[in-house]
Formats: sequence, structure tokens, C-alpha cells
Amino acid sequence: MAAAVARSGFRRMFSVSAFAPPKAPAPRPQADPSPNLFVSGLSKRTTTEGLRDAFAKFGEVVHARVVTDRVSGFSKGFGFVRYATTEEATKGIEGMDGKFLDGWVIFAEYARPRAPPEQGGMNSQPQQSWGAPSSSWGAQ
Repeated sequence: MAAAVARSGFRRMFSVSAFAPPKAPAPRPQADPSPNLFVSGLSKRTTTEGLRDAFAKFGEVVHARVVTDRVSGFSKGFGFVRYATTEEATKGIEGMDGKFLDGWVIFAEYARPRAPPEQGGMNSQPQQSWGAPSSSWGAQ
């Protein structure tokens, strides 16, 4: 009898059902339609000119930029494209989202505006006190 109780307690303690699965992340909100596009999934070899040429098939590209690493100069894997009109941007998304560019599948969506910077500057964090300062390290 005691062995049966011990076994059921052991099973309950190591049962997977005792742990709750992680909650699914909330879906990201869609950005409002605008002439600005965010492009992700770019190859390290993708250049700004290559990005501009790929999206120019769908409308007048006002500005295109691949974000690059400061040290290596290679693409960080994302960039931005700005069209003259929102209609052209919509055509650019329809034409390039999920397509191949430089051997990689890329994703195009409307760019979300950047969040405003926090006020307070660099010293906005409260200062921590680690105790009273001592006159020397070895003072006794």
C-alpha cells in the first residue's frame, strides 16, 4: 500500500501536466499603410542598390537603405524602402513579400514609426549606494 502511494506521488511530482505551458505571444499590431516599408530577411550580401532595384519594379522608390554593421560593412538583415505614394508601397509589398532576393526569402511590411525617446537623458537611472565610502582599502 505504501509503495503504491509513493509511486503515485513520484509520478505526480515529475508529471508534465504539473507545469503550465508558456503563453503564446500576442500578435504584433499591423502598421498603418504608409509609403515607408520595412524589409527583413536580407542576405549579408544585399546592397542598398540591389534593394532599390528589386523594389523599383513596383513604383518610384524615393529612398532605399540596407542597414549595415559598422565593423564588417555587411547587411544586418533588414532595411527600409520609401515609395512616392502609398499605392506604390502596397504594390511593392504584394510584389516582394515572401519572394527571393539574393538567394534569401525576404519579408516586406509597412514600417512602424519609431517610438519617441524617453525624457531624462543618460543619467535618468537612480544612483545606487553601495555603503559609506572608506578612506582606504586596508584601513582597520
